[in-house]
Amino acid sequence: MAASSAIAAGELGATGRVIETMIPHRLDRLPWSRFHWRVVIGLGITWVLDGFEVTLVGAIASVLTKRDTLHLSTQEASSAGTAYLLGAVCGALLFGYLTDRLGRKKLFTATLAIYLVFTVASAFAWDFWSFAAFRFLAGSGIGGEYSAINSAIDELIPARVRGRVDIAINGSWWIGTATAAFLSFELLQHVRENVGWRLGFGLGAILALAIIAIRRFIPESPRWLLIHGRVEDAERVVEKIEDEVRKEHPVLAEPKGEPLVIHQLEHLSFPNIARYVIDKYPSRAVLGLALMVGQAFLYNSIFFTYTLVLSQFFGISSHRAPLFLIPFSIGNVLGPLLLGPLFDTVGRRPMITFTYVTSGVLLIITGFLFTRDVLTATTMTIAWCVIFFFASAGASSAYLTVSELFPLEARAMAIALFYAIGTGCAVASPSIFGALIATHSKTNVYYGYLVGAALMIAAGLVAAWLAVPAERRSLEEIAKPFTSAREWLTSTARGSKMCCPGP
Repeated sequence: MAASSAIAAGELGATGRVIETMIPHRLDRLPWSRFHWRVVIGLGITWVLDGFEVTLVGAIASVLTKRDTLHLSTQEASSAGTAYLLGAVCGALLFGYLTDRLGRKKLFTATLAIYLVFTVASAFAWDFWSFAAFRFLAGSGIGGEYSAINSAIDELIPARVRGRVDIAINGSWWIGTATAAFLSFELLQHVRENVGWRLGFGLGAILALAIIAIRRFIPESPRWLLIHGRVEDAERVVEKIEDEVRKEHPVLAEPKGEPLVIHQLEHLSFPNIARYVIDKYPSRAVLGLALMVGQAFLYNSIFFTYTLVLSQFFGISSHRAPLFLIPFSIGNVLGPLLLGPLFDTVGRRPMITFTYVTSGVLLIITGFLFTRDVLTATTMTIAWCVIFFFASAGASSAYLTVSELFPLEARAMAIALFYAIGTGCAVASPSIFGALIATHSKTNVYYGYLVGAALMIAAGLVAAWLAVPAERRSLEEIAKPFTSAREWLTSTARGSKMCCPGP
């Protein structure tokens, strides 16, 4: 049995106490177990939901333009995706702040409930504005999920496998995509159009209900409990996790490494944390921004409008178009699964650079062939499979990067901020691509592809320069908690006010 992981090292007035803790090391040394699978399934399925939602709207976009459904214009059908993304941006910022303030568990329950309510409401929309409003609110729940879920997963998964697990979970977005593509085809094929598209949203709600049941058994992050003055609760959670893991692995290795020294605070000042992050990690901020903007524009522009491309330029019926997303999705799932382990072995920097640059170059080539009428609907789909085999792993690594490179106290807010900025920069991309497609010009659509390719290649080059070798390292080693700085503790004990401590 490891020594006690939380030992009071001294008192610093009424605001909190200094403790030494081995809890992060105890979590990182655990062997893989059923507990970790439960975390992966219960929390990681968020990306399945998001993929389901995004693809469902994209798959039914052309159906929503018909007179017996919502009778939207092509521009309005694609703009529904923009409303969803705007909601995701707003939800990420609001719930990201609350996740760091109130805890991971409370927020990943609340955000899923919000998604559940408004995805059901989407099924009862009666015109463009009601549909867009409900999509906005459903998106806000999913946007909030990103912050709460990425934080909780990275803080509960052992460091040695954090990269491959995080990337695989983010890649599960495409399981939702394939599911939505198949179900939308079946519903639109066998159910009246004015009813089938509504039933699709009901299926998403059923999945959300099942997830809520699983999440009841996932604990609060012990790391979060530690820094918010709840050391006894953190200790109990870790002991319970260890007891569960011992059922499969009776002998656990002793935790290694120096104890983490932190100053516990119930309430943390976000202005101080923000100044600390800006002062200490400006290059990481540039890296996170580049990666998130590149992948967000690429994905949001293409997947909200892909069925429109198939219908407009290849003559594929609105009923059959969703089927082309299934092989497309398989390529996107395989990328993170097969390439993910390399992010832990070869390393973050070379793999992020490789996946981003490769997908950008392949997109340029595919777009060129598209304008020259070389591709059919089938060969276009094959080309997309290859491109997004690499792009999916790269996009997943963007979420991994912003979740592991910033201090514990600001982790959820950092995820939210970079997700919001990246998605915000790409929020109009579905509408822009919808307008380009409406011109019936392949060349105009290609211009949009070139922008996406340029952003991906630029992000890959930034990663080659700024990416941090975070593979197999503990979160506290990559970025020390804001409250762990010894200079800050010393100066606080003396009564000084230093807002931006050193390491």
